[in-house]
Amino acid sequence: MKKTLVIGASENPERYSNKAIKALLSHNHEVIALGLKKGSVEGVAFQTEKLQLENIDTVTMYVGPQNQPEYYSYIIGLKPRRVIFNPGTENPTFISQLKVAGIYPEIACTLVLLATGQFE
Repeated sequence: MKKTLVIGASENPERYSNKAIKALLSHNHEVIALGLKKGSVEGVAFQTEKLQLENIDTVTMYVGPQNQPEYYSYIIGLKPRRVIFNPGTENPTFISQLKVAGIYPEIACTLVLLATGQFE
């Protein structure tokens, strides 16, 4: 399966990033998680540094627009096929930058996409 990077990973089971990691794994997707602090969900250890990663297909955002600028160049540099903006993370400025870079911005909910078979 294609590799997905979850940005905003949390060990708190009430957080949607936590639920997304579990759902992605249950649908047999390879998951890499990036969080502000060390932790893990279902055996996926969180990275706390923006490491150069290869073959990232999808980045799914769980970081609000006000905290996204520090990720702009990092995400564009990963050259993912798409970036999913989950509810509350929509960011017109970053969406414009992604389009210029040839990366598809998708305003959607990762959990809904997975549950309805539309995650691709």
